[in-house]
Amino acid sequence: IYFTASGETDSGRSFGAEVRNDQSGVNQQNNDDSTVYISGAFGKVTMGDTGNASDSILGQVSAVGYTSLGSTNEIDFVGRDFTGAMYEYSTGALTFALGAGQTIDTDANAATDDFISAAVKYSTDQYSVGLAYEDNNSDNQLTVMGTANFGAAAVKLKLVDRDSEADMAAALSVDYTMGATTITAFATNNNYSIGAVNAHDDTYGLGATYDLGGGASVKGGIVDNGTDTVADLGVVMAF
Repeated sequence: IYFTASGETDSGRSFGAEVRNDQSGVNQQNNDDSTVYISGAFGKVTMGDTGNASDSILGQVSAVGYTSLGSTNEIDFVGRDFTGAMYEYSTGALTFALGAGQTIDTDANAATDDFISAAVKYSTDQYSVGLAYEDNNSDNQLTVMGTANFGAAAVKLKLVDRDSEADMAAALSVDYTMGATTITAFATNNNYSIGAVNAHDDTYGLGATYDLGGGASVKGGIVDNGTDTVADLGVVMAF
């Protein structure tokens, strides 16, 4: 469960925080996914588990399933989260972001390296295109992300070129909405994963979401990575 709080100063500056309450003791100890921010005409400054500029501005292609099924739609970042700061500024259709922080060794649970990231995105109601760069002193990667809306269909394409890898990683998703139902499909060619869950060259996913109204929806999906096939189904609740 995420708890959010926000306020505004007399001069019009906004401020707030987001904290996640999790059953995992690791997340409680590290305040995983917790941030604070302040924003105004100067832009927005966020500190905490900020992710990085590429994560926040470009994001990923669409996932399927109640639990995202191992996040196999995602292409990993070289600059990760837990301890960081990020600056964002928007003007018209353009959004810029700069991020910096420390990566985490997930096995030893300790900071291992610094990272920097930068991203820019141009967005309209019908499409968006973005470019991002990340560097963690030992590796770097360049990301191109595009989205487009075609009536009831939304298409996302992500291409990533990592310096330490010989081949590019790619991900594509399509969301199609029919009334209260949204059908989602994705395909990835990705060996950039830090963990073993989504470290597969070719992965395919298909899922659906049905909006029940009042903030509740039924969501499920199935993913095949060439080695395993996994599926899930559940009710998502937003308050």
